[in-house]
Amino acid sequence: MRAVWLKEFGGPEVLVAGDAPDPVPAAGQVLIEVAYANITFVETQVRAGGGPFRVELPMIPGNGVGGVISKVGEGVDPGLAGKRVVTSTGGSGAYAQRVVVAADAVFEVPDGLALDAAVAILADGRTATALVTAARIKPGERVLVEAAAGGVGGLVVQLAKAAGAEVVGAAGGPAKTEHVRARGAELAVDYREPDWAAKAGEVDVVFDGVGGEIGTTSFGLLRPGGRMLIFGLSSGVWTEVSEQDAAARGVTVLRQFGGPAEMRAFTESALAEAAAGRLEPVIGQRFPLDRAADAHAVMQSRGTVGKTLLEV
Repeated sequence: MRAVWLKEFGGPEVLVAGDAPDPVPAAGQVLIEVAYANITFVETQVRAGGGPFRVELPMIPGNGVGGVISKVGEGVDPGLAGKRVVTSTGGSGAYAQRVVVAADAVFEVPDGLALDAAVAILADGRTATALVTAARIKPGERVLVEAAAGGVGGLVVQLAKAAGAEVVGAAGGPAKTEHVRARGAELAVDYREPDWAAKAGEVDVVFDGVGGEIGTTSFGLLRPGGRMLIFGLSSGVWTEVSEQDAAARGVTVLRQFGGPAEMRAFTESALAEAAAGRLEPVIGQRFPLDRAADAHAVMQSRGTVGKTLLEV
C-alpha cells in the first residue's frame, strides 16, 4: 500500500510518500480502507521534532482516519464489514491507504453525515465538545475563542453560541477574522494587531488553544469568577498561569477535560450533532495523500482555515 513516511525530523519536505506493508487485522481488530486522513497542527510540530510528545522514527504519521471496514479479525462481528467508520489510530499510521485498529475503537458514521465531514469532526468535535462542557457556560456570558478560524476553534464558536454565550473570536489576519464573523461570532479580533486585547474586552471564559503571549494576554481579560481552558500550544509553548495567580484573580484554570469514557461520549455527541446539522465543520483544504508535505507546509505557514484533510 501507499503511505507517507517520517524518517527524520525537519521541514515539511521530510514527509515522503512510499510503499508500506499491508496491515492485517489480528484478533479483535478491523482493517479500514482509508478514504480521508485528518491532519492536526500538532503533527506539524512533532514532524519538526517538537510538540507535546515524542515519537520514534521511522514512522507513518497521523492519528485520525475515516473509511470503510474491509476485513475483521478473529472474534469481531462480521457485520462490521462494509460499515463507514472514523477512528483514531493511536498516534501513528494514519497517513496511509489502510490501517488496523481495535474494533471497539471505531465510530460508525451516522446516516446523513458525509465521511469527510465525519473525519473533520472526529478529533476537533470531540475536543470542542469536551471544552464547552467543562466550561459550564451560562447564557449571556462572554467567551473568547483563540484560533477561532481553526478546526477546534470554529466548532467551539458554534457550541458556545448554542449554549447562549456572546462569542469573541480571535484569529490571525483579516481573512481569518472575516471567516470567524461569518461563522457566527459577535466580534472578531486580529491578534496580530497590538490593540487586539483592548478590542476584545473583558470575558468570562477563555478557550486557549494558542498558548504563549496570546494565552497570557487572554488570561488578563478574565473577570473574577472566570474560567480559562488551556488545551493547545500552536504558538509552540503552553500558557504559563500559576495556581496562585489564578486564585488571586478569582479565576479557575482547567487543563484536563475527561477520561477515555467521557471522550468517547463527546465524540459520539459531536458526530450526532453534525449529522443533525447543528454542528458544521469547515474543511478548508484538501490534499492527496502523496502531497502530505504540501499540506504540512500550508498549515505551518498559518495559511489554513478550518480543517485540513488528506484524500486517500
